[in-house]
Amino acid sequence: MLKKERLIAIQKVVDEKGIVNVNELIEALDVSDMTIRRDLDELAKAGKIHRIHGGAQRVENSEDVELTRNEKTIVNSELKEQVAKKAADLIVPGDTLYLGPGTTIEPLIKYVEHPEQVRVVTNSLPVFEAWKQTDAEIILIGGNFRKKSGAFIGGLAEQMLRELKFTKAFVSANGINDESVMTANAEEGQTQAVALNNAQEKIMMLDETKFNRNDFYRYYNLYNIDCIVTSNGLSDSTFKHYSSYVDIKK
Repeated sequence: MLKKERLIAIQKVVDEKGIVNVNELIEALDVSDMTIRRDLDELAKAGKIHRIHGGAQRVENSEDVELTRNEKTIVNSELKEQVAKKAADLIVPGDTLYLGPGTTIEPLIKYVEHPEQVRVVTNSLPVFEAWKQTDAEIILIGGNFRKKSGAFIGGLAEQMLRELKFTKAFVSANGINDESVMTANAEEGQTQAVALNNAQEKIMMLDETKFNRNDFYRYYNLYNIDCIVTSNGLSDSTFKHYSSYVDIKK
């Protein structure tokens, strides 16, 4: 196989799998370890892949325009339901929960067996609207209202959250890429980070499409997250890669 053909083949495998390790490429292309590593370095220098420890990752840019909360509700809704159902299993009577903004978190209420036995703190108006129909104790954090996501953010929201402690915090993100947890708005990310820092357990709810994805603002480090709950279709290679950072429930 000529070098040009080999580079095209490597690019194709990385684009299809998202993350691939050197051994997978050696087996697929039947070439030496040194050859694969040189090819990966060349593709990375050209900006066609991201070089990661032991392999490569697809280059994938975030959306140019952030979707509104209403638009997000119809995107991957089935995957979000899968995530919410699994995440509900982690909630036990007596929990004090922080629930962040996000259309992956909003369906959670449908799967919590005894909502009257937990306390919920949220800065998300849609999450509050969903939970107020139950007998749970609910605290809505105020602040600057961000219409695009339905979240209250900014200094006032952060000040209130710093005074509270949670047994579990459930948050989402627009994307994770290696150890970076990202969102579209810096203030919204900073508010979530404050809540996470005050939680005994830090849990992310992400469907499979959010992996290997960038966005504008890096608001947390994946090493500091205790668990990711994700949907059923996460690839084995992506699961293996991110399991080096955090426990994953799929």
